[in-house]
Amino acid sequence: MIRVLFVCLGNICRSPMAEAVLRSKVAQAELSDQIEIDSAGIGDWHVGEPPHEGTREILLKQQISVDGMKARQVKEGDLSQFHYVIAMDASNLGELHEMAGVNPSSSISRLMDYVSESEIEDVPDPYFEGNFEEVYQMVEEGCSKLLEHIRDEEGI
Repeated sequence: MIRVLFVCLGNICRSPMAEAVLRSKVAQAELSDQIEIDSAGIGDWHVGEPPHEGTREILLKQQISVDGMKARQVKEGDLSQFHYVIAMDASNLGELHEMAGVNPSSSISRLMDYVSESEIEDVPDPYFEGNFEEVYQMVEEGCSKLLEHIRDEEGI
């Protein structure tokens, strides 16, 4: 089983959006039995809460489910249990590298690293800006490219 973990600051906006979008893409590709997706936050402020209303609204428009999703905090053990740990921005990436130490056992990168034609490196946090549509477009493209990468890397 290939395991993917998306990480943002509080696990209520960007990372659950990416989790839901990639789950939908994986299901459409009939790869749900080969790829497992989860999300977590650097901080613990929202542990146990559902995704942010803005995330739920944009995903509902796209007919993508967030049923049963609850925020959780990333744990050190996640970095050895997941093959791909995907940060939403440079700050999250730095925190993950710090947690992983010098020899991480998982691939740690930013979502936008998979969108080679993009000059944007970080997915902005819509919690502060309210730009959920813009963030959704970035997450949609990033998840498509990430899935292509995983399929190529893993031969599925």
